[in-house]
Amino acid sequence: MTTENIQEHITNQNLKFHLPKDLKEKKENILLNPESPTGVLTKTSHSQEGNQALSKTTGFLTNKRVEKHQGTKTLFKEFSKMNWPIDIHPLNKTLVNDNKWKKTDETQEKRRSFLQEFCRKFGGVSHPQSHLFHMVSRIYVEDKHKILYCEVPKAGCSNWKRVLMVLNGLAPSAYNISHDAVHYGKHLKKLDSFDIRGIHTRLNTYTKAVFVRDPMERLVSAFRDKFEHPNSYYHPVFGKAIIKKYRPNVCEEALINGSGVRFKEFVHYLLDSHRPVGMDIHWEKVSKLCYPCLINYDFVGKFETLEEDANYFLQLIGAPKELKFPNFKDRHSSDERTNAQVVRQYLKDLTRTERQLIYDFYYLDYLMFNYTTPFL
Repeated sequence: MTTENIQEHITNQNLKFHLPKDLKEKKENILLNPESPTGVLTKTSHSQEGNQALSKTTGFLTNKRVEKHQGTKTLFKEFSKMNWPIDIHPLNKTLVNDNKWKKTDETQEKRRSFLQEFCRKFGGVSHPQSHLFHMVSRIYVEDKHKILYCEVPKAGCSNWKRVLMVLNGLAPSAYNISHDAVHYGKHLKKLDSFDIRGIHTRLNTYTKAVFVRDPMERLVSAFRDKFEHPNSYYHPVFGKAIIKKYRPNVCEEALINGSGVRFKEFVHYLLDSHRPVGMDIHWEKVSKLCYPCLINYDFVGKFETLEEDANYFLQLIGAPKELKFPNFKDRHSSDERTNAQVVRQYLKDLTRTERQLIYDFYYLDYLMFNYTTPFL
């Protein structure tokens, strides 16, 4: 995909955002197939040929890849006997005695209701169609306090895993656990390590939490972390492939070490239906990491109010009073945190169409979690 090809078909067109009128009528379950076209990009004046050319150029708008796993039907025949989907339960607030959490609680109930209503209207599922063990593969288990936490990278996940380790008795404090111990120590169990009955029991009885972040902020944060600092994995694996495909007249040195990927090149990779390397959890959609319309999360936290939400959640599950959610930056602590102002600086390098297409890509995450449409 090249910017020139896109612009050839949309020059001087006004773009606008809208929720597709036919979203409710879609027979295809877009929540289980987030790669399906959503039709978010519209033009005030255009030709049918221009639409076709744009879709063909960008690729992902017409991509209908469906994950298929051997043995799925057999697994779900057994699993369907266990009353899927899991119903959302009222939060147990008996352990919250402090009135200071009233506003946080009201916000939490609004988020839960919003997500549940969205899934009720647009989910349209009676049973899962993705492989069960894949669906729960990002969910961490803490049995002592009966917690299920779905990991969303770049949304406070490192510090959340530190907290889970403290709750599990693996460390006395969240502040003295290294980055490597968090991500490579394998101290925490994941839900897919249990059998079907063990998975179902925990989904039905444990408090399920997911913490999300504005998709555009999360994307820029991932890019800064993985491509603007030395990285022995992302540079040779992703960097080399991205530079090779999306940079014209590339020099030999860049191809050898894979460092110096530009944000525009990274975006072209993200939007390409024929990516030279696959997706990565750090910029994958939350709708495909945590399946929020199939797994009804009891608690929906946001990175934008991370400390407040996290500490309220710790009250709900009866964590030790001295345990507070850590507020330190896990890596590259001297860098400015990725915020709306930082994001705007990165978006300046993109065309309006490219910014629109990023929004399209994260369309479901914006809708599910009621994030404001970005100014593009």
